[in-house]
Amino acid sequence: MERKQAVAVIDTIMQLYPRAEFTEKKIEILIAALQKMDYKGVMKNLEAYVAEKPYPPTVAEIASYPPEPNEHFKKQQEWEREAAKVPQEKKEEFRRKMKQAIRQVNTHG
Repeated sequence: MERKQAVAVIDTIMQLYPRAEFTEKKIEILIAALQKMDYKGVMKNLEAYVAEKPYPPTVAEIASYPPEPNEHFKKQQEWEREAAKVPQEKKEEFRRKMKQAIRQVNTHG
C-alpha cells in the first residue's frame, strides 16, 4: 500500500482506540510494516477486528499481504506471447508433422 494509505490505517486505529499510545517512532515502524501489505485487505481485517476486540490491534492481527504472483501463469503467458510470434504456416507444418508421427505410432505401435 502507499504511505498515505498506511497513515489512513493508523489514523483509523487512533480514532477507534483513542487511549492507544502512538509515538513518532511507533508510527514510522507501523507505516513501514503496513506499506508491504494490501490496503483493502488490512481495512477489511481491521473492520472485523474492531467488531470483536475492545483493545487496539497489533499489525499481525490486521495483516493482509498481496497474493504472490503465480509463476506458472506468468510462464504460460510468456509462452503464449512467443507462440503468437510464430507464423501460421509454421504452425500448420508442425500440426501436419505431428499428425503424421501419431499415425506412424498407431500403425506400427
